[in-house]
Amino acid sequence: MADVPNGEQGCGSPLELFKNIAAQGELVRALKARNAAKNEIDSAVEMLLSLKMSYKAATGEDYKADCPPRDPAPGSDSGLDATEAGEDFVDPWTVQTSSAKGIDYDKLIVRFGSSKIDKELINRIERATGQRPHRFLRRGIFFSHRDMHQILDAYENKKPFYLYTGRGPSSEAMHVGHLIPFIFTKWLQDVFNVPLVIQMTDDEKYLWKDLTLDQAYGYAVENAKDIIACGFDIKKTFIFSDLDYMGMSPGFYKNVVKIQKHVTFNQVKGIFGFTDSDCIGKISFPATQAAPSFSNSFPQIFRDRTDVQCLIPCAIDQDPYFRMTRDVAPRIGYPKPALLHSTFFPALQGAQTKMSASDPNSSIFLTDTAKQIKTKVNKHAFSGGRDTTEEHRQFGGNCDVDVSFMYLTFFLEDDDRLEQIRKDYTSGAMLTGELKKELIEVLQPLIAEHQARRKEVTDEIVKEFMTPRKLSYDFE
Repeated sequence: MADVPNGEQGCGSPLELFKNIAAQGELVRALKARNAAKNEIDSAVEMLLSLKMSYKAATGEDYKADCPPRDPAPGSDSGLDATEAGEDFVDPWTVQTSSAKGIDYDKLIVRFGSSKIDKELINRIERATGQRPHRFLRRGIFFSHRDMHQILDAYENKKPFYLYTGRGPSSEAMHVGHLIPFIFTKWLQDVFNVPLVIQMTDDEKYLWKDLTLDQAYGYAVENAKDIIACGFDIKKTFIFSDLDYMGMSPGFYKNVVKIQKHVTFNQVKGIFGFTDSDCIGKISFPATQAAPSFSNSFPQIFRDRTDVQCLIPCAIDQDPYFRMTRDVAPRIGYPKPALLHSTFFPALQGAQTKMSASDPNSSIFLTDTAKQIKTKVNKHAFSGGRDTTEEHRQFGGNCDVDVSFMYLTFFLEDDDRLEQIRKDYTSGAMLTGELKKELIEVLQPLIAEHQARRKEVTDEIVKEFMTPRKLSYDFE
């Protein structure tokens, strides 16, 4: 999976997207003219709509056949146009917003064509599992979905499903933001009692970054230790490195090839913005991230069953991979994967800046000491407070832009306490220093406990998690 976006690959240029939409439109018309099969036409139409969404994300305007996009000013980066016009820009490598509040997720739902996780769905999850919904659901951190109702239908009818998530191991150091999908996935595994596969895309990082194959694989193993430390059940969890697993699993590779056959170069250019100068490894990689969505990629777990549906919790920047996957699935005889999308975890410097593994002050890392955590929060966490104590007491702080408060929404379990902090800070009763102290007191034990659990993860335990095997779930 793509890592926290690093800005090295923008979306395709608006002109390329414009041409791809025109070509895809021609294909749809041709399929209709020759009375092609309904699922073939539907897939082509879904791809056309996906390209149009990418075009709007890149330009801030709807596609019009007779109105090519304007050329960007000389020297400007076309990927930034939408942001400069007040629009957010999101793809698997780049997240840009000009708002201190961060991305406008309601607009993103409309642009991506997903569905909002509403109170009705949260209540249904609670009824199905008999468990209180996770704080990430209660607080809208996981905010969008595709086909979650289908997963609940299956679960309520005693039909199996499985979980799939992943990590792009671009460095040895992971930060607290990287834990978000894994904290939530562990909760899903616990309450639904289902198997889980975790893909380490070391092949992707080798293709995109300046790494050797050995470095990429080494990072995958080190990152796996942090993932295992989240508490996953070894009897129900398979973690795999692409570099390792591809060569030993014909079922997995056959699915990669099937997906590759059903996605054109034009389509991946439109979805991911690849250009003629990108290496062919990048162009074919999306099929590798798509393949774990299909149960027969893991014959040791599911035997040869192709009908076990997959649920993918991930950050919403990964959605383009799975729009492509959902487009291909019916054409190769598999169920479409369902998705749960999370918001982005903000950098310490504010929601409109990026976290970077190369900037140790941009986030709280899982290796930080209690002292480092305190210093980083006090020194670098963007404040929504006023310039002086007098002004703050009079006018109050702004929780919508305050990073310490944002971090508390992720990590403070107590809803009532969080609401009290919000009221006190907004009214001016709580000062910025006091808010930061609240966050430090939540983060220090959280990171210390994670470090203690990680110390217990031996190389033998990692090897067991990463060995293809039958999991303790019956898929007869």
